Parts: sequence; C-alpha cells; structure tokens
Amino acid sequence: MLKYRDKCGPWLGRQEIEAWRATHAMSRRKNETGDRILLVDDEPSTRVLIRSFLESSGYQILEAATCLEVQNLLAEEHPDAVILDYRLPDGDALELLPIIKEAWPDTPVLILTGHGSIDLAVHTIKLGAEQFLTKPVELESIRILLSRVLSTKRERNMALLQQRQVHQRLDPFLGRSPAILRLRAQAEQIAAVNYPVLIEGETGSGKGLLARWIHEHSPRRQEPLVDLNCAGLGVDFLESELFGHEKGAFTGAIAPKRGLLEVAHRGTVFFDEIGDMQPQVQAKVLKVVEEKSFRRLGGLKDRKVDIRLVAATHRDLNEEVRQERFRADLLFRIATVPIRVPSLRERPEDIADIARLLLGSVAVELGRPGLALDRKAEEKLVQYSWPGNVRELKNTLERAAILSKGTSLLPQHFALGSPEPSRAQGVDTTLTLQQSERLLIEAVTDEEGGNISRAARRLGIHRSTLHEKLRKLGTIQV
Repeated sequence: MLKYRDKCGPWLGRQEIEAWRATHAMSRRKNETGDRILLVDDEPSTRVLIRSFLESSGYQILEAATCLEVQNLLAEEHPDAVILDYRLPDGDALELLPIIKEAWPDTPVLILTGHGSIDLAVHTIKLGAEQFLTKPVELESIRILLSRVLSTKRERNMALLQQRQVHQRLDPFLGRSPAILRLRAQAEQIAAVNYPVLIEGETGSGKGLLARWIHEHSPRRQEPLVDLNCAGLGVDFLESELFGHEKGAFTGAIAPKRGLLEVAHRGTVFFDEIGDMQPQVQAKVLKVVEEKSFRRLGGLKDRKVDIRLVAATHRDLNEEVRQERFRADLLFRIATVPIRVPSLRERPEDIADIARLLLGSVAVELGRPGLALDRKAEEKLVQYSWPGNVRELKNTLERAAILSKGTSLLPQHFALGSPEPSRAQGVDTTLTLQQSERLLIEAVTDEEGGNISRAARRLGIHRSTLHEKLRKLGTIQV
C-alpha cells in the first residue's frame, strides 16, 4: 500500500487518512461559520491531513502550493490566519512573510519547517510571524496555536474597535463658544442629581449625545442606559417595547417579555423625541414617573422600578400642551431640570472644530486617514446656517469625502445652500458695546413713550435694571 509521509506526524496510508476523515466527520461544524485559514505547503499529503483536521474543528481552508499562488490570492482573499511552510518551490518564508504582512497586517502567520534553528525562528518572528514550529509537529498543537492566535487577534481588534468608538464619539461640549461652555456647566450640575431631565434642541443638534453623557457622569453610570425613540412608533408597539407583555396578551405573544423599563432598573431611560409620544402612552409614563410602577400588557401585577428619566424633544412642548397634544402634568414632571442644546447657528465659532473631528472619523471609515479640510472649505462651512445641525454637517462631510479625490476637501466639494445673512448686516460695527447699548435703550424707550415697564419688557430685562442703566447713561432723568 502506498504510504504518504506526513511532515507533521507519522507515516499514514491512503486508507488510514480516509478512516481518520470518517472518524471526525460527525464532529465537524459548518464551514461557513468558521475562521478562514490559508494553508501554504507544496506537499499535497500535508495539505490533505492539515485541511481535514482543521475542517473538523470548524475552519474553512484555502490552499496554495507556491509563493506565486499566495501572491495571486492577495487581492482576492483575506484569511484570518496563515499556516506557511518555510520552504516552497519558488521561494521561502523570509521572502513571502513581508508580502503577506503588507497585504494582511492583522493576519497571524504560523511557520512550519523541517530545518529549524533559533536564529531562523528569531528572524521570522521579527518579520511578523506569530509562531515558528519545527516539524514533525502534532496536528493538535497546530489547532491549539491557531485558537490562541485567533483569540488574541479578536481581543486586539475588539480593543481597537472600542478605542475607535470612544475616539469617534463626539464630545457634546466640543467647542469654545460661550453657549457650549454654559451647556457644559449646566450638564455637570444636572448629572449629579437624580431628577428627570428634559433636553430641548433642534433636530440633529446632539440631544442624544448629551443624554448619554449625563448618564455616564451620573451615580447610575454602572447601570443600564436604555433609549427609545418615540417618533413614528404605533401605540401597541411602543407599549410592548416599554412595558413588556405577558403570555397571551395579544396575538403572537407566545411568551412573557420584559419591557425596557425592567431592563433599565436602577439605570436611566432615555425617551428620544418624547413630544411624538402618543397620548395613551403618555398617561402610563406619567404613572411610572409618579409612582415608580407599571404593569405589563395583559398583566395584573404592579411592578416596581427605579429609573431616572431623561427625555429629549425638538418640539415646543408648551405649545404642544396648548394644542392638547401633550399632557401638561407629564410636562411638569419631566421638565424638573430643563436644558437646551444650542444649534450650530448659535455657535458658529465651533463649526470648524466639529467639522475637523467628524472628518477624522469619516476618513478612518473610508481608509483615508490623511484627509483634511482646506481653509477656504472651512470658511464655507462656517458661513452656512446648518438647519440640520451636527447630523447634517456629518452627512455633508461624508458625501464630500466619498466624491473627492486627493488629500484635501475643497470648497467645490460642498454643495451647500446660500449662506445665512451676516448677523452684522445693518449694524454699525464701529460702535463700542456701550454705545450700541445706549442707542438701543434710547430707541426703545422713545418708541414706548417713556414707559419704563413696557421698554424693559421689550429689552428682556427687569424694570429696576432699566432704571439703573438709564441713570448711569444720564440720557434720561429718573
């Protein structure tokens, strides 16, 4: 009987190989769920043995017999690991390793050789190999090493992903404008207390980002943050998601389900766009806020829950109350601590900083880490009014980056509407602040016929404050 010399183990015959395959077939996992391994060896018998063994452990196997075959695979495949024989007909691992690591830098490589030495092992590891194994080597040793290096790779990738997510998560207080500095001071005070918070602001201004920051800096930061977008959700779905349901509560409820309130116990619940919540659900949420209890759909038992409620809306909830679309008693409860996120129009000095940070994130996602904003492009972005705020800015940068070539985004890459008229239009900018204030006070007071109360209301200040300003200006005797 013809025998095949297995460089990784003992002599094996064809029938023994087939028997070995049959023995392990029942324990083989589905290949489509396994890691992909590129097996590079010029001896067919070795590839048959290693392939059969690794497939029984759930791996998918790609094969190559020469350096040229590996190089032909570089643009088409991306294996999770490589098992590389040191000597090949057209080269060796010292030549092939740098090529593999350049194409697949995060892919671990195991070197197998029958002619090992310490110097050679050190050399290959310096070139990027994970392990250097001298033949004969047990097949089980290869499986254990593969499992170890792939596990390390996954952990490393997960850590990099987490670092990237932290880096890419936009700071809700990025900027230097007075508006954003005030927001940070308010948020720091609000995060420390346990009262409901209502975050107001335009669409895309970062209300959800601020809600997460408040949770992460609150005493409940070790507990869950559960968010629910109330916009566009039907009553039944919203109630089922929020309160959960009992088995048989409605058609299709084949088992009990915990709602988001139970999931968030001792943590924070974030109602995004609470102004769009249906009135029927508002009544039940009010009970949760007031009594810290609720019932699952189809349930009879009150369930206690300890949550902090944070809500956000782009609507004027006072107007919604007047239009009878939002409950006044719920508004009073959730607006214990109101806070407003300023729009980009209110802090144009922050736009360039935010754009640069967002572009850095976009560039990483597109694989173009050197991408930057041209100075004139920055000026164009700052002049635009951004009705969609930060969300619109990010989408605009993504579109420009995708359509552009080179390392810089230029003004022509941004198709924006007409810039908002300058705030200084019609204003004499040669005046000092004191001179401007004097002219404004005199004009408003004259228009109100000297009525201090009405003039103060128009100016947005207290009557006594206006009296004091008039006295200091000396324009009117008080």
